[in-house]
Amino acid sequence: MKMLRKTLCLLALSISTVALADTRPAPLRIGASFQEINNPYFVTMKDALQDAAATIGAQLIITDARHDVSKQVSDVEDMLQKGIDILLINPTDSVGVQSAVKSAHAAGVVVVAVDAQADGPLDSFVGSKNFDAGFQACEYLAKNIGDAGNIAILDGIAVVPILERVRGCKEAVAKHPQIKIVSIQNGKQERDQALTVTENMLQAQPTLKGIFSVNDNGSLGALSAIEASGMDVKLVSVDGAPEAIKAILKPGSKFIATSAQYPRDQIRLALGIALAKKWGSQVPATLPVDITLIDQAKAKDFSW
Repeated sequence: MKMLRKTLCLLALSISTVALADTRPAPLRIGASFQEINNPYFVTMKDALQDAAATIGAQLIITDARHDVSKQVSDVEDMLQKGIDILLINPTDSVGVQSAVKSAHAAGVVVVAVDAQADGPLDSFVGSKNFDAGFQACEYLAKNIGDAGNIAILDGIAVVPILERVRGCKEAVAKHPQIKIVSIQNGKQERDQALTVTENMLQAQPTLKGIFSVNDNGSLGALSAIEASGMDVKLVSVDGAPEAIKAILKPGSKFIATSAQYPRDQIRLALGIALAKKWGSQVPATLPVDITLIDQAKAKDFSW
């Protein structure tokens, strides 16, 4: 009898434990789709997201679109099949990901775009003030070439942040009538591609005095081309990447400034907004994040 009572007690305890476990909420499933993860900027963002997700016990699925919008759409569809609750999307093509955003929204998933805007029914967008980034970089460039001369723009993929940086640069240049943009070429934000494009720019424009690059990864390729040419061409960019900061700090560097973004802040804010929406809060449709122009004087104290 004692053995039976002991067995029944153990069975009751086991059932209670299972019941208790069943009442615990399942961990949140967060999907994060990046346009690329071979760029230090997005690596920093990914690492910050992994740390944040770990603190709340969330399951995290991260994918790399490798600048292929078809792959990104497929990646998101796979995440939806796995039952994600939140989608953080960094689109490789703002228009091309619309179908993925619509699918996520229809599935009841909270969708927040980060760094680059996405078309479709988003719950929110968190990104840098990209117009300001382009404006401040090109205003600084204008002052450092004596408010006169020819400059070029090293462009990138056609997503909203890049378009806004170029628009900001052009508006800054418009304030300086004696500065002319003589070339706009697409370096695709890749170092090797930017190196080749810049070499061609420098050969075609021997009077060039400055270049604005839409990102630091491309600017490092541009810097190599400038240094190899021996020309006195000043370079400004956007991002604040560690390698770019090191280049700016070198005495006599042609790389004179970058409009720094804050990738850790962006992804943390995006996750925070997504969680607030998931828990029933009203959230802002857009959350702009300030940038800071980093020149040689500020570079020694700056890091992401």
